[in-house]
Amino acid sequence: MTRILYVEDNDDNIYVITNRLGRAGFTVMVARDGEQGVAMACAERPDLILMDLRLPVIDGWEATRRIKANPATRHIPILALSAHAMAGDRANALAAGCDDYDTKPVDLPRLRAKIAALLNGRGQDGGA
Repeated sequence: MTRILYVEDNDDNIYVITNRLGRAGFTVMVARDGEQGVAMACAERPDLILMDLRLPVIDGWEATRRIKANPATRHIPILALSAHAMAGDRANALAAGCDDYDTKPVDLPRLRAKIAALLNGRGQDGGA
């Protein structure tokens, strides 16, 4: 079973994503801040990480940099999620080491397609 680490601090988003992905057959673990996300990535070695960008303690960009800097976790695909969708967020997320980017509220079919692409070794909308 595919294990996903969801790094998110918003209870509503956690409820929706964990339930929807759980019903789709994924095992979803939750970290509530960036620091906890880095620690759980190291300890749990999930198949994929969904990373909110605006998080307490350390933000998603820094959490991604730390995960990708660690030889034990750098191979884990990271899909950045952002509710704000500010200009430059996608480019900044990819520059920090995220493998792809999506916006919230999440469109579940699009998110599942991006997850499948990343698990099959393709990121950034099917490229790479």
